[in-house]
Amino acid sequence: VGKVSLSQVQEIAKTKMADLNAFDLDSAIKMILGTARSMGIQVES
Repeated sequence: VGKVSLSQVQEIAKTKMADLNAFDLDSAIKMILGTARSMGIQVES
């Protein structure tokens, strides 16, 4: 479907931090990564 870089995932996590049920940025990144994978988006490191 698409590709996203790890730095873009980090920016998304920072932006969505208030909306996510996460206590730290690392947890938010893991949530975003899981959502991206389930949507068929490839995450490039």
